[in-house]
Amino acid sequence: MGGYILAIDQGTTSTRAIVFDGKQKIAGVGQKEFKQHFPKSGWVEHDPEEIWQTVVFTVKQAIDKAGISASAIAAIGITNQRETVVVWDRETGKPIHNAIVWQDRRTAAFCDKLKKKGLEKTFAKKTGLLLDPYFSGTKLSWLLSNVKGAQARAAKGELCFGTIDAFLIWRLTGGKSFVTDATNASRTLIYNIVENAWDDELLEILRIPRPMLPEVKDCAAEFGVTDPSHFGAVIPILGVAGDQQAATIGQACFKPGMLKSTYGTGCFALLNTGKDIVRSKNRLLTTIAYRLDGETTYALEGSIFVAGAAVQWLRDGLKVIKAAPDTGTLAESADPSQEVYLVPAFTGLGAPHWDPDARGAIYGMTRNTGPAEFARAALESVCYQTRDLLDAMHRDWRSNGKDTVLRVDGGMVASDWTMQRLSDLLDAPVDRPIILETTALGAAWLAGSRAGVWPSQDEFANSWARDRRFEPKMDGATRREKLKGWRSAVKRTLMAA
Repeated sequence: MGGYILAIDQGTTSTRAIVFDGKQKIAGVGQKEFKQHFPKSGWVEHDPEEIWQTVVFTVKQAIDKAGISASAIAAIGITNQRETVVVWDRETGKPIHNAIVWQDRRTAAFCDKLKKKGLEKTFAKKTGLLLDPYFSGTKLSWLLSNVKGAQARAAKGELCFGTIDAFLIWRLTGGKSFVTDATNASRTLIYNIVENAWDDELLEILRIPRPMLPEVKDCAAEFGVTDPSHFGAVIPILGVAGDQQAATIGQACFKPGMLKSTYGTGCFALLNTGKDIVRSKNRLLTTIAYRLDGETTYALEGSIFVAGAAVQWLRDGLKVIKAAPDTGTLAESADPSQEVYLVPAFTGLGAPHWDPDARGAIYGMTRNTGPAEFARAALESVCYQTRDLLDAMHRDWRSNGKDTVLRVDGGMVASDWTMQRLSDLLDAPVDRPIILETTALGAAWLAGSRAGVWPSQDEFANSWARDRRFEPKMDGATRREKLKGWRSAVKRTLMAA
């Protein structure tokens, strides 16, 4: 078959399909954005039917651009926006409501209610997660309570729940496969990561009927085959992982202690902790990095809500730049004598603070502060937040931080200025890979290795290639002073919330 692998990367604002050849090189790409729905303040929804249509469109587009037929594809790997919830009719496959997106905050009061009952420790012990609207469980509970007849229908087995991967597999297979993988299951708030199973106690607390839950498989497994009516061929689906876990795999972070950070709209850092379930004392998440051949590898994860979104704010809100790539050049021209700090808590602060009520603030402005200082503050805010995550990880895990090397990916890493400042403030090397499509590559490797047409884990790790390493150049005194100013700014912001 030539080793062609199709990766479906279903993201928050667009769907991408990428065809990789047998040498793991990109042969064809399709991409299509879809509409964001905001029915109320803090609510975010997607139309699952529109997402499905973008998947079909982009897959055909990628296959066409690769100049191959669908029959030349050995396997499909799927990676997806995590935590987003879809509920659909088991008979018709039609969603009963729009998908509730991971960013959605409608269940904040419900989470607070559960916390007041003292239940956060129960959820954290079993799932590694915190009681936050970010995760799937309370979103699903809301749907069952607010869509007429849904609770009763779910109990009868008439409805299916899934994250986006499960919905797409159902559609791709013509309703023959109702499955998900361990990484996506681990983000639902109802999956016990110690026992690797749906948890009856948590299901009861959230009033979620077990019959509506998919079967949970390894990340590389037999997920079903596509109905030939979609693409003209029967193609096995052999790999699935949530986007951040797929990026961890694509960065070949297979050894304990290896660390990756993805810089998109937000930022997500994952530290491989091997077979150890590390319970964070610093409000990081404990999650499943991947599960292969029945063996579970765990990770510590830190989530930053605003990374690239700060650059979007400069462009669309302040209008001080015309395009995102302009930010680094503008930041480089900033006055070095001005220390301006942006705490980008536009939608609250994520790890390790987890304060949904915090709001953005800027400190250190003078009459001379202008667009260049704003640009530098925005880019530095991403670096400072990453430093906070790494410090928390080092306190939680058996590392002194001296051996840290951060592998990075995502749109922001194209900026040399930002990556150098990141290395300076972390006091650690930052490695940018040649292939930046690491999320899709991770999903493709899962499928390709399972199909037997792509290399083994060790060979794949050895093939990982670095574009550039950024080494720290900032002197220790300057770094300490800048970090001190950042921590003061965060403290003031949290106090004001």
